[in-house]
Amino acid sequence: MINFEYARARDVADAVRQISADPAATFIAGGTNLIDLMKYDVARPMRLIDITHLALKTVEETANGGLRIGALVPNSDLAYHPVVEKRYPLLSSAILAGASQQLRNMASTGGNLMQRTRCFYFYDVATPCNKREPGSGCSAINGINRINAILGTSEACIATHPSDMCVALAALEAKVHVAGPAGERAIAFAEFHRLPGDRPEVDTNLKADEIITAIELPARGFAANYSYLKIRDRLSYAFALVSVAAALELEGGRIKEARLALGGVAHKPWRNAEAEAALRGQPAKSDAFARAAEILLRDAKGFAHNAFKIDLARRAILRTLAQAANATPQIQSSKKIR
Repeated sequence: MINFEYARARDVADAVRQISADPAATFIAGGTNLIDLMKYDVARPMRLIDITHLALKTVEETANGGLRIGALVPNSDLAYHPVVEKRYPLLSSAILAGASQQLRNMASTGGNLMQRTRCFYFYDVATPCNKREPGSGCSAINGINRINAILGTSEACIATHPSDMCVALAALEAKVHVAGPAGERAIAFAEFHRLPGDRPEVDTNLKADEIITAIELPARGFAANYSYLKIRDRLSYAFALVSVAAALELEGGRIKEARLALGGVAHKPWRNAEAEAALRGQPAKSDAFARAAEILLRDAKGFAHNAFKIDLARRAILRTLAQAANATPQIQSSKKIR
């Protein structure tokens, strides 16, 4: 691990001042991803700015009936928060599907959004990787790409976004509140993470001199008909090969509103407005689910070792939508797939 300087931010304004003054600096909270990156020599920050003492650890209801979650709320606290469990159980379920209890105790809400995308070659500094070293090439395209993306890929990168929590936040249409030298702004969750294009080294649209302060959830939480299904190689701590967040609002057996997001398949949580529109007004049955799955996966492209993900995703979408429609969500405590 490289040598680095350490500083502690007093408040949000001080954090912004410090990060603005030093382009080589990086914020650290729980450090569950950053420390790994530093150990592997993937990330080489010259200065760490500790933000763990900032007043960003509260969960508060908003005037419009939503919920504002401080960026430093631990994942474990958020998953078991009574308001989240009652009104946004999809989010609670997704968090509990991720990592381990020990990691969830340390990981922060804002830090979860900032996880670097996953790829064997990104973590192997002996191999070319456009994400780690722009212009060097993508080793995964012709290499071992079993865990890599099937949607939204480019010739520069086929890495996947690793978060479970973010898949649920995408389905719930959260907002990300940030602060920077120009003041505060809110970013729609769909616009927060980026597809790789020709700039795979840039994972998000957060500016280098900005800090995440909160995540805001809208009033609608889909508490009655939802499910989060995660398919992985082993039931213990593992990233998703494919995950699905499904949220439905039913009326008389028909789908009034639908949200559908995929994880483990793209550089960001994957949604398709056309697929969700195809579900609205339809009976909550397998035929409608199959049409939505076909639309969602229409542009999927498999590589040498991950083409199986396309059919796996299709079957996972059907299963998750059925779970949501029947109000029988996936149980994360047992990890047994229904």
